[in-house]
Amino acid sequence: MTNTDPIRRLGVYDWGTHPCPASALSDELAGSDLEVDVCDLDTVDEFDGVVTVYHHDEFLNAVDWVHTIRSGYDDFPLDAYEERGVIVTNSTGIAGDLVAESAIGLLCMLAKGFHRFRDAQAEHEWGRLPWRRPFELGESTACIVGLGQIGSSVAARAGVLGMDVTGVDVRPVSTLGLDRIHDVETLTDAVRDARFVVLTTPLNDATHGLVDAEVLAAMRDDAFVVNVSRGAIVDEDALEAALDTGEIAGAALDVFETEPLPEGSPLWDMEEVIVTPHAAAQSVTYGERVARLIETNVGRFDHGAEPWNRVV
Repeated sequence: MTNTDPIRRLGVYDWGTHPCPASALSDELAGSDLEVDVCDLDTVDEFDGVVTVYHHDEFLNAVDWVHTIRSGYDDFPLDAYEERGVIVTNSTGIAGDLVAESAIGLLCMLAKGFHRFRDAQAEHEWGRLPWRRPFELGESTACIVGLGQIGSSVAARAGVLGMDVTGVDVRPVSTLGLDRIHDVETLTDAVRDARFVVLTTPLNDATHGLVDAEVLAAMRDDAFVVNVSRGAIVDEDALEAALDTGEIAGAALDVFETEPLPEGSPLWDMEEVIVTPHAAAQSVTYGERVARLIETNVGRFDHGAEPWNRVV
């Protein structure tokens, strides 16, 4: 596809309800000049472009443009798309503050033990935590692994709460006001003093299994892992072992190697583990944000400009 080809008919692939229904996004786009409708794999070839959550092989030979409403695109065979001349764009940038708010909420829950009160409420039990269990976020340290839009947004919010925030990234970052930025090659050193290790880095070959047994062993025994990025960044077996032996204090996990989290996973039943269903970016505004990005890119195609967030 060339950058001058117009998009007139746009299919919204019916992915269900994550993170917003396809029909809701279709409604958000209804006021534009586009002809928009919900589609399935049998009808996708009737459209110039398709909006989706995940890759489907049928897209490769059906449309000129594929937009994923996620930031991640690790399941998309980019070489195949490039070979067929199909443009792929993602939604990086629309959910940074949404995910950051969720991450800060998880930090608050872990620090104050709110998750344990919720568990007690379900059993109609009244009781406080041991007096030394709750602690102050403002007196705590956080190491943010990955300082892109989400990570920088988490860092800014954590700093406002008075936390001592450090970062880890593959490049020097000087605009966040952080005292210390570590190279990813020194991750074990970066996490040693952190009460919270917050994972906001993209999943790729370099970050797959990045948080392994060695990294977990380097963490404080009162430290927590918070993962709002991708499950495969953490070696889940090593994490389960570290939690089971008390090598670390707990975790808040929004993402997992296998989703939904299998029923037999021990993570479900660990008292100091918070499990959320890959919902950190979920918000009533998510569909509106995606729609505005799509409309912008349709306009850029019309004017022969490069689309925003082009992956391939």
